[in-house]
Amino acid sequence: MKKSLYCLALLSLLFGCATEEQGGISEVPNPSPQMAEKSGTPITTLERGHAVYMMQCGQCHAYPLPAQLEAAEFVTTVPKMVKHAGLSGEQGSDVLAYILAVKKM
Repeated sequence: MKKSLYCLALLSLLFGCATEEQGGISEVPNPSPQMAEKSGTPITTLERGHAVYMMQCGQCHAYPLPAQLEAAEFVTTVPKMVKHAGLSGEQGSDVLAYILAVKKM
């Protein structure tokens, strides 16, 4: 019985929140020198932000596509998600920098 409940909880965690139409991992651009130059953000910051974005955001929902929201919406939404996900302030700043850089591409 315990094993069944554990499996059910794990499956719910893995599949319960995400749907295909929300966007997939392949649609999230990798940081590039061009992205860093265009955004005025160091590539290392973009790489850190991208890594956190990929590892953390997908735990609760499908990877959101930065093109779906305006930059101002991300500026207000990301800090809330950072707290919800238990990320550090630096991680949140890096994720926001990455998202805003993608928006400038």
